[in-house]
Amino acid sequence: MLTQIFNAGSHMELLHRIRAFFSLLLIILNTLILACFLFFFTFFKLVLPFKPVRKVINAILSLIAETWIGINNLIIRLFSRVTLNIEDNTRLDYKQWYLVTANHQAWSDILILQMLFNRRIPLLKFFLKQELIKVPILGAAWWALDFPFMKRYTRAEIEANPSLKGKDIETTRKACEKFKEMPTSVMNFFEGTRFTQAKHDKQQSPYQYLLKPKAGGTAFALSAMQGKLSTLLDITLVYPPNQSLDLISFLGGKIHTVNVVIQERPIPEWTSQGDYENDEAFRARFQDWVSGIWQEKDQLLQRYH
Repeated sequence: MLTQIFNAGSHMELLHRIRAFFSLLLIILNTLILACFLFFFTFFKLVLPFKPVRKVINAILSLIAETWIGINNLIIRLFSRVTLNIEDNTRLDYKQWYLVTANHQAWSDILILQMLFNRRIPLLKFFLKQELIKVPILGAAWWALDFPFMKRYTRAEIEANPSLKGKDIETTRKACEKFKEMPTSVMNFFEGTRFTQAKHDKQQSPYQYLLKPKAGGTAFALSAMQGKLSTLLDITLVYPPNQSLDLISFLGGKIHTVNVVIQERPIPEWTSQGDYENDEAFRARFQDWVSGIWQEKDQLLQRYH
């Protein structure tokens, strides 16, 4: 009877779910504990708004975040047991500024990027949707760590209220002003959203394994950083074919291997010296640069697949 209930397939599925449950439980506990330390120092950051003090406290907050990521990485390696096959010829520097991008397919992309770069480069700072600040604990933690929250306005909203035009650009500039004070890794998924075949078909994407890249946010970030970002870390993630890419599958160990290619690319100086919004020639040149990177990435994905 038990043999019929727990056949080979269902037994493995149960094992994956148990692993995912304990992995999530430990990550939540890690978050609750480290958040207490993070918010303790954030209080002093608020009440002592002096630049030298904030600089020290920001370094402490980054250290706490890196410790949180390091513990999460240990939990994932223990329960997920995923193997990362990494092709990496880069020479990274913790004291430098980086722009980081990757093809985006699943929530686990972020976990893998943190596994790859924690304490190798400065803490990854993501551009987040404004709504994510409401996420319990994490939203406040991202705010404390100066993650930029972006409020995107639709064309209809801007037409109804013209004063909203350029607000998202101004938010990007203000966020990047803080990034200039200490080495930072600015993370931006060029596609802007996770890949699905439905999105690919709706876009009529010219790439086989990628969505169309969105260059505007990257252009504004490079302009606001005024040359601080001179190196692009271009990561290509290749998951096993025909595999569910939900977070539970990753944490539970259903995804055994992920191929990773890390390419270090120089960012041309001209990319931070133009007006993407108003200069049509500059905008076309910038889009061509991004499209060239995406074309190479698509060819790389084709070879792996």
